[in-house]
Amino acid sequence: MATKLYVGGLPYSTSEDQLKDLFAQAGTVTSATIIMDKMTGRSKGFGFVELSSDSEAQAAIEMFDKKEYEGRTLTVNEARPMEARPPRRDFNGGGNQGGYGSRNNY
Repeated sequence: MATKLYVGGLPYSTSEDQLKDLFAQAGTVTSATIIMDKMTGRSKGFGFVELSSDSEAQAAIEMFDKKEYEGRTLTVNEARPMEARPPRRDFNGGGNQGGYGSRNNY
């Protein structure tokens, strides 16, 4: 088992320090990261916590998975590597489909 955990269902107001303090109940937290939306700068409601040992990570899963935290139900499980995603479509590309006028020139 890995020591890095995915934590979902976080209140949007949760800080990284609060996340670290919460998981410190299960063991030594080596890192706590909240994922932020790049456009708004607001929390996406999930993050990752890394503990110093497998046994501490397992204890954290048992302690916090499906438990309520500040009115929201947490999801805590082993973090999986990020999967490759297909490339995004480029909506800034050319094409004669915008601007003034009409496609049909009468």
